[in-house]
Amino acid sequence: MSKKIILSGMRPTGPLHIGHLFGVLKNWVKFQDKYECLFMIADWHALMSEYKDVKKIRNYTIECAADWIASGIDPKKSTIFVQSHVPEHLELNTILSVITPIPWLERCPTYKEQLQELKDKDIFTYAFLGYPVLQAADILLYKANAVPIGQDQLPHLELTREILRRFHFIFNCGIFPEPEAILNESSKILGTDRRKMSKSYNNFIALSEEPDSIRKKILSMITDESRIKKSDPGHPDICNVFSYYKIFAPEMENQIRYDCENAIIGCVENKKRLAEKVIDYLAPIREKKLGLMNHKDDLMDMLYDGAKNARKRAKETIADVKEIMNWL
Repeated sequence: MSKKIILSGMRPTGPLHIGHLFGVLKNWVKFQDKYECLFMIADWHALMSEYKDVKKIRNYTIECAADWIASGIDPKKSTIFVQSHVPEHLELNTILSVITPIPWLERCPTYKEQLQELKDKDIFTYAFLGYPVLQAADILLYKANAVPIGQDQLPHLELTREILRRFHFIFNCGIFPEPEAILNESSKILGTDRRKMSKSYNNFIALSEEPDSIRKKILSMITDESRIKKSDPGHPDICNVFSYYKIFAPEMENQIRYDCENAIIGCVENKKRLAEKVIDYLAPIREKKLGLMNHKDDLMDMLYDGAKNARKRAKETIADVKEIMNWL
């Protein structure tokens, strides 16, 4: 029995951070043995918000591939490719665009959220409004059976299903499987300022962050605001620093809780200890990435090979679509 196909991707708009590691990449690593995995560096999607500085998309594309592999994504097990290396994405996007009603796009809840989050970008554009249609094309191009996503992305996946149902109805066919959601099993990790960790907020710790920079960022983290003096008892359950211990040093969780609640350890010392744990945890990823970045040509060759594999499947889908539409 053949494995189910999953597609997932990331936009190369900045350094990958620990939120990506625990929210996405660790799940991808698990999927590699269970599914046929296609992992896409979504540079067309990145272009929608970063079109004024296109050069950095290419730079972050290479870095993204290195971060993925350093975190455990295996090119021998999974197809890793760049979205723009498979032009059929745009071809299917155009086909789906002509059947997608504009109100479907305007009602998408994440559209307004993105406009707010990226308010420093000029994204009141035709392409950005149609962002979910390109996402649908990405998924349907490979006839993916499932898509690993977060809870907040469910509306996008439902829109993909609505678009494929409309395609099936108009052309009296059933060529696309309805993709299911695989909700990411993730440890909730907030940014250093207790907001959602985001490149837009610059409140992240990158996977390849230098040790001194990690120390500086963790020392700046807000702890328990009700704890004024070291002699005051702390409240670990409302402390962002303590939440990091649960992820990076779970073996210390009980001791840190006891020391904090009984005012044995102060917040500054607590953060210093945490910083060393985070540095140690990320060291293997950082070192492997540095090695990969010293051989960028090999990375690009790997991405080109991945695109060849992806494009073979993509061409078959486009041929099926055109045959059904009597467009040959």
